[in-house]
Amino acid sequence: MKRTSLLFLLITFLLPTVSGQRYHVGVCDWMVLKRQKLGQFELARHLGCDGVELDMGPLGTRTLFENALRDDAVAARFRHVADSLGLEVGAVAMSGFYAQDLTKRDNYLALADDCFDTMDRLGNVRVAFLPLGGCGNTWSTDKALRREVVKRLHDIGERARARGKVVGIDTPLDAKGNLRLLKEVKSAGIAVFYKFQNALEAGADISRDLQTLGARNICAIHASNTDGRWLRNDSLIDLPAIRRTLDKMGWSGWLFVERSRDVKMVRNVKMNYGSNVRYLKETFNSYPTAEVPLDSAGREAGYVKTIIGRAQKATDELSITWTPMGQNVANIISNRYFKLNDIYAERDSLKKTNKQLAEALCDSRLYRSHFDFDADLARYLKPQEIEKVKNVMTYDVVNVTYKAYLEMIPSLKDVEKQQIMIWLKEARELAIDAESSNKKHETFKKYKGRINNYLSARGYDIQKEREAWGERSKK
Repeated sequence: MKRTSLLFLLITFLLPTVSGQRYHVGVCDWMVLKRQKLGQFELARHLGCDGVELDMGPLGTRTLFENALRDDAVAARFRHVADSLGLEVGAVAMSGFYAQDLTKRDNYLALADDCFDTMDRLGNVRVAFLPLGGCGNTWSTDKALRREVVKRLHDIGERARARGKVVGIDTPLDAKGNLRLLKEVKSAGIAVFYKFQNALEAGADISRDLQTLGARNICAIHASNTDGRWLRNDSLIDLPAIRRTLDKMGWSGWLFVERSRDVKMVRNVKMNYGSNVRYLKETFNSYPTAEVPLDSAGREAGYVKTIIGRAQKATDELSITWTPMGQNVANIISNRYFKLNDIYAERDSLKKTNKQLAEALCDSRLYRSHFDFDADLARYLKPQEIEKVKNVMTYDVVNVTYKAYLEMIPSLKDVEKQQIMIWLKEARELAIDAESSNKKHETFKKYKGRINNYLSARGYDIQKEREAWGERSKK
């Protein structure tokens, strides 16, 4: 049987089948700061992933990877947590070879076996990732070095094939160069772990490059560019066209996000990877419908867009805008704004005939619906996160005002600080339901008056404290 035919059959057998999907989306655990940490699975679920690419751990000057998953009990916990969240380990990476030279590691087969053993412990994972970055930039043209690379890849590939696995290599070569290398390696256990970034840095068109390489030679894809901007904002990556190309090629498998972080918020894991995962899921699979429906039927499109934008200010604050959770939270907040609009519209209509009844019914509906909002948010958010949502909805007046009182009167006692915060939060509960920005600020203004009266009764001269604060601010 020809090598290409054997490789195609092998990869077809090895490709994951998460929930019967053709394409599966995951993140690299070392890039989301969760290398070999159980928390990677909860984060992946939060981001809307199908699974993760789990790393073997650092290598450096060690003989073997710093791999905690050699312990059967530890690996079993990883499997249990992944299974409980409906996630998979789509690939296991030997990312240490980004910096380590494969040709200078005489124990390269022991390192490969360590990876394969870990893959088995994690549930018979089929695809491994092996970057050749540590081999330098000359191995592809230096005949002696190339022969050594080819020999070692052949050895690793045959070891992988014997265990029912495939090792995806990451090289600086273009599609034709990778095809020549695979032909030299002569092992069905070696394929290409394709990387958008490499193609772009080589000036190649990703779609044409994929077609040249062929579905049979691609075991998985790192579907991201170097850091700079999110995938959805990257003009160099035409993701819908790539999807059409892969469909036409008949390829299926894992797409992992490695980078494509926004440099303005490069450390914000949830926003960066949430955006990229969502864009990939929207393009390659149907993104999950929100559990909480948006109550937008019959409402003017421009108004709905404005309200959604207002709600996303809160999810931005929580760094969850691009996640399934963020979608549900945004809908809850938007629906609260819609509800308030309906209540006040009904009041204004009734005012024409009975003003007193209109106000009474309005107050009743506001009170009866007020606590539903907290209950709905509590399905997805922790108490401190709900606090942030409420602060965004009320322009952070609570924190701004509280900080101002502390700066104005440095001698405030703890009991007084506590009382000020209690009243500011009470004002916030009322302001959340106010019909306009002006009404929200009026609510806080009333409570500031109550706070000033309270402090005056406790012996503070508010006017003098304010003047002294002004002088301190000038200095």
